[in-house]
Amino acid sequence: MSKIAIYAVIMSYSLTMAFGHESVAQRKFLSEINLEVTLQSKNLLELLDEIEQSSEFHFAYSKKDLKGKKIVITSGKWNMESLLKEISVQARVSLKRVNETITIKKVSETDRLPDVLEKLSVQKTVTGRVVDENGEGLPGATVAVKGTSIGTITDIDGNFRLDVEEGTTLVFSFVGYQSREVPVTDQSVYNISLELDTQGLEEIVVIGYQTVQKKDLTGATSVIDPSASSKVTATTLAESIQGLAPGVTVRNDGAPGAGAIIEIRGVGSFADTQPLYVIDGMLADANPTINTNDIASIQILKDASAAAIYGSRAANGVVIITTKQGEEGPVKVNVSAKTGLQQIAKRWDVMNAQEFAAMQTSMYENSGLTPPASVGVDFDPAIDTDWQDEMIQWGKINDYNVSLSGGSLNNSFMISGSAFNNEGVLKGRSFERYSLRLNSKSKIGRVTVGENMVLTHSINESPDAGNPFYDMPQLLPVIPVRGEDYITESNPEGWGIGTVDAVTYAWNPVAINNLSHNTAKYSKLVGNAFLDFKLTDWIKYRFNAGLEVSFDDTKYLREDGVWSFNAAVYPSYVEDTRSTYASGLLEHTLNINKDFGRHSISAVLGTSQQSFRREFTTARRSELQVINGEYLPTIASATGEDVASGGRPVDSYIIGYLGRVNYSFADRYLLTLTGRIDKNSKFKEEYRTGFFPSVAMGWRLSEEGFFNVPFVSNMKLTASYGEIGLVPGAIGSWDYIGNLNSNPRAIFGNSQAAYVGAYQPRLINEKLQWETKITRNVGLDLGMMADRLLVSLAYYNSVSDQAILNPPVANYFGTLGGNPFVNTGSLRNQGFEFSATYRKREGDFNWDLSGNFTTIKNTVESVGNQGVGIDYIPTGLTRTKVGRSISEWYLLKTDGLFQTPQDVLDHTNSEGQVIQPNAQPGDIRFVDVNDDGQITEDDRDFSGKSAWPTLQVGSQFNASYRNFNLNVQVIGVFGNYIYNSVRQILDGYQNTNFRSDIQPWTEENPNTSDPRIGVASNDVALAMNGQNSDRWLESGSYLRLRNVEFGYNFESSLLETIGVASARVFISGQNLLTLTQYSGLDPDVTGNGIYERGADTGNWPSNRVYSTGIQFQF
Repeated sequence: MSKIAIYAVIMSYSLTMAFGHESVAQRKFLSEINLEVTLQSKNLLELLDEIEQSSEFHFAYSKKDLKGKKIVITSGKWNMESLLKEISVQARVSLKRVNETITIKKVSETDRLPDVLEKLSVQKTVTGRVVDENGEGLPGATVAVKGTSIGTITDIDGNFRLDVEEGTTLVFSFVGYQSREVPVTDQSVYNISLELDTQGLEEIVVIGYQTVQKKDLTGATSVIDPSASSKVTATTLAESIQGLAPGVTVRNDGAPGAGAIIEIRGVGSFADTQPLYVIDGMLADANPTINTNDIASIQILKDASAAAIYGSRAANGVVIITTKQGEEGPVKVNVSAKTGLQQIAKRWDVMNAQEFAAMQTSMYENSGLTPPASVGVDFDPAIDTDWQDEMIQWGKINDYNVSLSGGSLNNSFMISGSAFNNEGVLKGRSFERYSLRLNSKSKIGRVTVGENMVLTHSINESPDAGNPFYDMPQLLPVIPVRGEDYITESNPEGWGIGTVDAVTYAWNPVAINNLSHNTAKYSKLVGNAFLDFKLTDWIKYRFNAGLEVSFDDTKYLREDGVWSFNAAVYPSYVEDTRSTYASGLLEHTLNINKDFGRHSISAVLGTSQQSFRREFTTARRSELQVINGEYLPTIASATGEDVASGGRPVDSYIIGYLGRVNYSFADRYLLTLTGRIDKNSKFKEEYRTGFFPSVAMGWRLSEEGFFNVPFVSNMKLTASYGEIGLVPGAIGSWDYIGNLNSNPRAIFGNSQAAYVGAYQPRLINEKLQWETKITRNVGLDLGMMADRLLVSLAYYNSVSDQAILNPPVANYFGTLGGNPFVNTGSLRNQGFEFSATYRKREGDFNWDLSGNFTTIKNTVESVGNQGVGIDYIPTGLTRTKVGRSISEWYLLKTDGLFQTPQDVLDHTNSEGQVIQPNAQPGDIRFVDVNDDGQITEDDRDFSGKSAWPTLQVGSQFNASYRNFNLNVQVIGVFGNYIYNSVRQILDGYQNTNFRSDIQPWTEENPNTSDPRIGVASNDVALAMNGQNSDRWLESGSYLRLRNVEFGYNFESSLLETIGVASARVFISGQNLLTLTQYSGLDPDVTGNGIYERGADTGNWPSNRVYSTGIQFQF
């Protein structure tokens, strides 16, 4: 633990109840105050600005009431009381002075003008709690005295304490909620409920090294309310925010401990799509390190104006995470517990043993062959294996959290601990995570020191072999899980792996669970310590030091045995891999915030340096000893050959120089200039430096005098342009340097001795440098119906320039180690984003409805030199071609089934040549794209369909009635297509089980889409039916009921007797309903990398989750 952390904790506990009180200076009455007025005639708003600049007073008023009002006065020295009376008469307004705040209200023509009122008061201490729409405390909410810099932040439970003056006004605000103003009276306790407002203009938004009010944002930034994301039972942050922000695509993997994939505004690179994560100022990985219950705010930076401050790592967007902090007040304890069950929402409907035997018999007889003995003379009705039942179970999930927070006026702390465990829906897979967080802060005069630190330890257990979701549906039901007939020297436990009479090449997943064991343990520390020094009231210096350290230990144990037919035999062995990772961050920044009359400037200047290093060591030894049926799992106890290796694959650094200036004039015209210079050691010295600038502008039309639309309370136009960079994760630390492989050995001389040789396995590109992404963004923000309805619309257009690819180079140039990386590609993404929120906050029943949608279109503009006449990147299923979408499905085209022999003869090319002469009625008719009279790989063609969605939507509904509350989340993805590889195996008919509802073509059953069934070994046409074609391409569009949660808040009067401040219980259901035409298990497919994003080769489906929980505070 850092010295700062230890100091902060000690101070926090020792000063918990020590609250300081500032003395109030002697105030003067208005009649005792004089000031100089320079102009004789001026706009009232300008006069008020002049008074504020030359005095200590602040005015509170509605701009709509004072728009266009003119004041005519003589220049010179004025008594404050006389000046205010003159303003009251000419502008027909009432003025009330309370200490340094003067409130102005419009007076109708028929009312008598009141005298200027004034009231002086002394300070008092007020306390209270700020809660959300469900009655839950809001940590980190701002409580400020209106018109002053006096304020505080609520603690982790939403409690606050503040010294104020009677007659002032308190402003309560929180990211994602509507601000609320409450006058200070003789009351001492203020319990405040804030209304949800995902677009609140006064909210503070973190934009990287700075915070700004949302009304002053010029870049594309989404703010996600953690109370919405935390309602989803999720292992990672990425999984929890699906559907909650426009432009953010999340794809989930249901495996325990698996990280979700985030894509912001499409695909920004050919090689990498993951965004940059910033956790409390530390640039670190958030999957699956962060406990989502510790998160206080989430901001997503989407365009260059917002993200350019992070320079070379921001091309895929930035996710800024701020964790919860403790604030002054007595120690509070928060406890939450959630437990739930998981299930697979859908299974493959395949045949049982009797149905399979009948269908396979028919299949062989159709080909004139004798059925295998396993479904004929040796058929055993007692063997009827449901492989899905053998592997699928009810998953279990538990999430427990406890936190303590508190502090004094100048010291605060928050300590939280959590335990999360998930036993997966597949047997043999589990994930555990334990975390301890300590956030503390201490203020001494102008200096503030603090730290944010989390320590996590996770354990992931799995067989680390095979894919049950690919194997289970195709395994034959006539094969037992294990049996005496299967016992051999290589299969001592008799696992059912098939025979020559029951051929399958799928792997037995139960055998894998018993023979293959992988345990991965990850211990990680992520945190930062900072020192803030307030040089002046408007300049602050910050030193920030961050650290991410992980110690990983993976042990793999392979027992004797096989799990598939005709498998190679391997001896038992144990393998132990240890790795360490360390990343250090040092930053120095100056923040400047200054108002000059109607001008406002907010700026940051600084430097940032971060280093990265990973080292690993692997040891392996075969021939494990077995004693009393138990394997000795250590390397020392093995007796076979040993292998060891190790290295340092990562060793690099980045040095950056950053700056941003936000300028505002009259709260109407906004300008943001951002720039960052980065140097990255992954490139040669001459190419290490990159400059990433951006500019953005905003215009608040609603603040103009000519704007008078009654139902529009706010209107802002924004536009931005900028450049941001990217270094894909595939780029190594030394790719610009040639390396030698010293493994070769050569035999020379009479002694025939072995000599060490060496060769260069890979060409290098010394000119490799950054990818650059150029972004353009235009936006419109609207507030209507007194901000009950909030709307945001944006158009984005980005192009990746000098994108990194590795185009092919002939092997004879020396490319055994792979093709070199080259800056040669270009990719464009464009689309629209829309979000809207409507709130109803009246009476006992309150509700709000929010929704968003995003359109996405990507176009490949360059793929570099792929060869003469080649303007595309090929893969087995897709082709990425200039002018088309990235990874568009490139397949053989089908055109139904042949129905008669004459249909086969009539299927000819332009010269009359029969295209498929070996086909029979019931076979697939393929399209001869190149008209050469035959079906080959050359007939593959663009399908016009891509795995990338063209539209995605998200919606959230919240409702509360007295103590009851409801949350409903819906997501939708449309326009994408999935290649169903599992159905390709099943409907290819060869060495597999069959779908229970197949209807193979026969003369008696011609009206079907399933081709004829038979054995393909000696039938060319049958073999062609199973080829890669658009037959396996399906719409991946879906609409999903993402989450439903119903909760109840207990009455505080019932809880007081047992010392509990608040308590809530809830039940929830996740992924309860999915509307889709996709025949696979789940259309939310993670796929196989960028180029085969939508290939379903047994994707782990999103789990359906039923959970219940309790939250309480004392």
